[in-house]
Amino acid sequence: RSVEIRDGKADDKQTDTLRADIVRTVDDGRAVVANIAGTTTDTDGNTHSFEGGHYISVVGYRDNGKTVTIADSADPNMASYRISVDNLADWIATRGYSAS
Repeated sequence: RSVEIRDGKADDKQTDTLRADIVRTVDDGRAVVANIAGTTTDTDGNTHSFEGGHYISVVGYRDNGKTVTIADSADPNMASYRISVDNLADWIATRGYSAS
């Protein structure tokens, strides 16, 4: 199913729904596909910027979904990284994601 986050920033309910969707989908052996735009910072302090938009896969999580693992085809030198689900929700804002 596809979920839209319409506003420019995700609210707490949207972030909680995203977290639950990631946990359920990853536990089912699948990935969440997110349509993102803008810039975010990962847990190591690296910046990821896609002003024109980009698709990423959420392939894992830890801390009950508070931190998620991203698989990103844009940069083979940084094909995987972690970000907070709060940052991910705001990165998805104005776009959406697909989960099971």
